[in-house]
Amino acid sequence: MTSWLDEVGFDSQGLVPAIAQDADTGKVLMLAWMNREALQLTADRGEAVYWSRSRDKLWHKGEVSGHVQKVLEIRFDCDADVILLKVEQVGGIACHTGRESCFYRLLKNHSWVEVDTVIKDPKDIYGSE
Repeated sequence: MTSWLDEVGFDSQGLVPAIAQDADTGKVLMLAWMNREALQLTADRGEAVYWSRSRDKLWHKGEVSGHVQKVLEIRFDCDADVILLKVEQVGGIACHTGRESCFYRLLKNHSWVEVDTVIKDPKDIYGSE
């Protein structure tokens, strides 16, 4: 029997990009990567689980910060190679910089400008790692 996971177009490294979008506002919060296990766990738990390429391990979003992403919908695109998670972002912070979204820099006059404010200092979220 074919699993729903078999329909997802994982790349040669077994990963698929996953966009987390605020279900209420539509704002894009972040982009991360999922492997098959992360996507299965996300579907099973109803909370986002990603694959951390830098740490080479599964990453339950909010496991340290408490800023979990409650997943309301899982979709994929027409080419079946991008996942879209419609989420409720607990605490209103998705970015490790303490901002609502990881997309807080805007290109203006050929320079990157930070346009979104820090909601909570990362040291207060993660400690002084």
